[in-house]
Amino acid sequence: MPGRLLELHVENFRSLRDVTIPLGPLTVLVGPNGVGKTNVLKVFEFLADIIRSDLQPALDDRGGFDEVAFWGGSKPPTTLRIQLKATWTSNSTDNAPDEYGLTIRRRALPSNRQVRSHAYALSREESFQFKRTQGRGRRITIKGEEARVIDTVTEPPRRPRTRAPRSPRQSGSFGIRRLSSGLSTLPRLGAADGGDEVTRVADRLSSFRIFDVDVAAARRPARLRGRDLTALSPQAENLAAFLIHLSTREHVWDRLVADARDVLPQLEGIEFEEAGGASDRLTVVLRERGLRRLTPLADASYGTVRLLGLLALLYDPDPPAFTCVEEIDHGLHPQALELVVQRLREAAERTQFIVATHSPALVDRLRPEEFVVCERDEHGASIIPALTAEETHAIVDESGDQPLGDLWFSGVLGGDLTGREL
Repeated sequence: MPGRLLELHVENFRSLRDVTIPLGPLTVLVGPNGVGKTNVLKVFEFLADIIRSDLQPALDDRGGFDEVAFWGGSKPPTTLRIQLKATWTSNSTDNAPDEYGLTIRRRALPSNRQVRSHAYALSREESFQFKRTQGRGRRITIKGEEARVIDTVTEPPRRPRTRAPRSPRQSGSFGIRRLSSGLSTLPRLGAADGGDEVTRVADRLSSFRIFDVDVAAARRPARLRGRDLTALSPQAENLAAFLIHLSTREHVWDRLVADARDVLPQLEGIEFEEAGGASDRLTVVLRERGLRRLTPLADASYGTVRLLGLLALLYDPDPPAFTCVEEIDHGLHPQALELVVQRLREAAERTQFIVATHSPALVDRLRPEEFVVCERDEHGASIIPALTAEETHAIVDESGDQPLGDLWFSGVLGGDLTGREL
């Protein structure tokens, strides 16, 4: 896979008081409702909106800083921080990753006795750091209305085990609006000032999607004129059109249909036919054993439609940089979970997945390094991860052959099953 997100650190975003989450090709967030799994996904949604519209509009769309900041405690915090580590640019590695940081600060303004308003002012600070060639690096910092570009170089150590000093070689600065984000504005920089690296990070974050099949919309026929068939929409409302696109890739289509048959024993094949006699509208129809007629997708079961949507996602030959799937097990028979997890691992070779679930049956099919247990404390703060990877492996080793789902559901691996929705 060409680069991936390595780590997410968040402070004071909704229930995420102070969490650092390691991320692999496939990361499954495990926990009951209300412990903060969805808020992890909303962090990426927030960053993607910043890129599309800028920082202030992204905050406004969410009701302002007080609605986005940590919800626990008697008053909102004064800072919100998001930090990422990734290997998205050409010279980055696990040991020298790309780094991005955003800090939003809230400062109360003197109250107006007549209006008694709770007005406040916001400021933001950002930083980008990239590995370049031959020990060189680049750091871009943004504070107030100034952005600075600093090139650094790591000198060879004079003796063994001496850390190499980092020294600036050249720098430049330019103006930027007070509440504009570097994610939305710095891609306009020239290549010599780091524009290519920032563009790479912004492209990866903006391609983020939360995938959740809207079954009612996914059942509808495909309108073939003037529509892009090559990208599956986040709610699979263009499922029919995307399946038609996949059917032109013989190897991919044969595997997808074989998987559907494995989970749906009555299924013999997936076909397409004109909807209502209109040549530009095609609907998905299922050929099922024992029936004298084809079954339109509009008449298929909820679980069948959701399964086909997930398979379309997992066989997407040109996926975005990473995808989040909420409650991936919803509507699926437990027998389908083994296949879904296997296909997730295969698809994670092309892209990156963050998946949320509260199903012990799905956890049973995971490896210890693939899942992150989520809890919430009595003050409303999410605890993610509840256990380190080393602690999880130690517990699993001691338990022998006990399934992971049983260990989690019993509380051995953490996870407060009494969690309530925030």
